[in-house]
Amino acid sequence: MSSSLRRGVVAATVIALSTLSLGACGAGFNAQTQDVRPSSASVSVDNIKIENIVVITPEEGEGPAVVSARIFNSGTEDETLRSLTVEGAGDVELTPAEGGKLVVPAGGSLMLGGEGNAMAVVNDPKDVADGNEQRVSFVLSETGKLSTWALVVPATRQYADWGPTPQAAPADEKSGDDKSGDDNREDAGQDGNAGDQDGAAGDNAEGQQDAQGAEGAEGAENQDGAAEGAEATPSS
Repeated sequence: MSSSLRRGVVAATVIALSTLSLGACGAGFNAQTQDVRPSSASVSVDNIKIENIVVITPEEGEGPAVVSARIFNSGTEDETLRSLTVEGAGDVELTPAEGGKLVVPAGGSLMLGGEGNAMAVVNDPKDVADGNEQRVSFVLSETGKLSTWALVVPATRQYADWGPTPQAAPADEKSGDDKSGDDNREDAGQDGNAGDQDGAAGDNAEGQQDAQGAEGAEGAENQDGAAEGAEATPSS
């Protein structure tokens, strides 16, 4: 084989090996990166961008969870957050900070979670576990639906001030306790009144006995006096 032919065979072999190597690397890269999700969850569509999305569970491990996020609106029209869902937990209960609607103002933002802010409460987080990633979906009035994966974390450390707040006792229980207290106070008052009445009755009985005793003694003295007078008077 001539030297020129050998050089041609070697060059063709090198090119073929290089192509195979690049193809293998490309397939491996795509396979690994398709499932990669950002550590700081965020999603954006048109004028709406949602950042720092996390699902926060109670520190004690029982009770409702919350979704914390900030929704930015770079448009010129206000938008309203209509609903929010967490995969595996269903709909999320949305509560405005000061009544009214959950508005994302034009050129401004809406904060979910934390004291004084709007709240997004997951009432049934049985399938939401710390360390997992849950698919969270936001629906806005104009932009529509935005979905992404969010990390589930406990309400500790930097998330302590953003987690779910302790639930207050239901109004029925409070009213029941108050009613029970009123009943107890009423019973105590009745017992006290009964005691006062018994005491008054006892005092009256003693007074009557004393009066009867005094009258009896006075009558006996009068009878004794009359008898003595009869003995002293001579018979005619």
